[in-house]
Amino acid sequence: MYYPSPLDTSNINIPKELNILIESLAKNNHEVWAQQRIKEGWSYGPKRNDDKKQHPDLVPYEKLTETEKDYDRNSAKETIKAIISLGFALQKK
Repeated sequence: MYYPSPLDTSNINIPKELNILIESLAKNNHEVWAQQRIKEGWSYGPKRNDDKKQHPDLVPYEKLTETEKDYDRNSAKETIKAIISLGFALQKK
């Protein structure tokens, strides 16, 4: 049986100045996901249909629901928290 054990990032607070980075990473995560799906032959469809390779989230990031955006934002936040917990620093050039 598989028991996931991600880094414990519960004590990491992301500085507010990284909110722009979080949103940019979230959008990029969606773009990478969508690009891969399109390469695999998927297209937009109002409901997910694996047989027809249709997915309702194959739209620009701005058109996603807040729930879907939050999925990408949480992924970005956890990545940033992992980077910080591993001792790296993020700074804008």
